[in-house]
Amino acid sequence: MANAEPHRVHTISDLHRRLGLPRPEHPLISVLNLEVLNRQRSERPASFVFDFYSIALKHCQGGNFRYGQQHYDFQEGVMYFMAPGQVFGPGHTDERSAVSMSGWVLYLHPDFLWNTPLAKNMRRYDYFDYSVHEALFLTEKEEAVVTGVLQNIQSEYLANQDNFSQDIIISHLEVLLNYADRFYHRQFLTRKKENHQVLDRLEEVLTAFFDDEERLSRGLPSVKYIAGELALSPNYLSSLLKALTGRNTQQHILDKLIEKAKEKISTTELSVSEISYILGFDHPQSFSRLFKAKTGLSPLAFRQSFN
Repeated sequence: MANAEPHRVHTISDLHRRLGLPRPEHPLISVLNLEVLNRQRSERPASFVFDFYSIALKHCQGGNFRYGQQHYDFQEGVMYFMAPGQVFGPGHTDERSAVSMSGWVLYLHPDFLWNTPLAKNMRRYDYFDYSVHEALFLTEKEEAVVTGVLQNIQSEYLANQDNFSQDIIISHLEVLLNYADRFYHRQFLTRKKENHQVLDRLEEVLTAFFDDEERLSRGLPSVKYIAGELALSPNYLSSLLKALTGRNTQQHILDKLIEKAKEKISTTELSVSEISYILGFDHPQSFSRLFKAKTGLSPLAFRQSFN
């Protein structure tokens, strides 16, 4: 049977109603302890598309959840981030047992951020575009920090609805997002085996592409293509590479291009125009400018340095 179309949820109030919860204390922001959502499900619930942000710290027993087109087991306890318009819903569960969740979830409507600096700065938090298998795994200390910030946000909108409350909540939100940035950076550096396997695989993918002259002549590989070959989202791959090497995916692609160009210039008698065509450039001048910018020498000067 084909999956049903996900339900679009426009407001946080609508989500509360669908979950059987009281109306939210604030229409544009809600922090929930996930234990209140524990329930025995007789049938598989629908998927949702939210028109608002969702940030969750979740542990799950007895099932898993679908995020995008994939299923993921949250039993270890992870943090994930959803931007408006992404699909989220339950995955396959054991029908004989209840799905038990613990943790916290923050729902934030974009209107809450209207006319604030954070409204624009949300774009810089790349992890809202990461895939499910790129979730943030927290240490116990990190989990305590995140829980504390979420509880502070909840306490503020529950206890104080005045001219200061929005600014204070936004300050807490910025703290939460910046902590997530820090913790992701830690994850990039501490999961050494997995991340170095990504680097090795990246080198294999780039080498295979640049060794295929017919394909290369049609243009350089895109960041999206490279990320797809590595089964990663483009933003996650670039963030990972930046943390490990100081260079993002596009810079790695250009590094490989210059490496291939040096090989052609120094080991063949092909003209600069012929080499530029092989490397996917329509105009030799564009290739020459890039080569000089990266090496400090023109292609001809680089060739002459070998004579």
